[in-house]
Amino acid sequence: MEEYRRIVVDNEHYYGKHLIASFKRCNPNIIDKKALADFLHQLAIDIEMQPFGQPIVERFGEGIEIGISGVQLIETSAITVHTNDMARDLYLDVFSCKDFDPEDVLQFVKERFAPEEASHKVLLRS
Repeated sequence: MEEYRRIVVDNEHYYGKHLIASFKRCNPNIIDKKALADFLHQLAIDIEMQPFGQPIVERFGEGIEIGISGVQLIETSAITVHTNDMARDLYLDVFSCKDFDPEDVLQFVKERFAPEEASHKVLLRS
């Protein structure tokens, strides 16, 4: 049953890789629903994932909590984003049972949204 654990790090097999990233003070593209939908879809393609349908992207909330949430399902899991309009912050999760390079994801975000600050963690899911 180990064959479904395709990610191998230091000879250990894992079910999935989970990138959790935060980006502060991004450019105005993060408050544009169409730009975020394009971002989600293109990110999946750029990290060699197979998108499953089109991304779902909606703005909601009240007051200082208004922002956009979006998801791009991929055949190996999902890419999700949450934003805050007022602060222009972006919170990103990429989870997949197919391996990917987190640095490619971080670079793609920096090119699209030019954050002033970024932080991230990578979890290996067993």
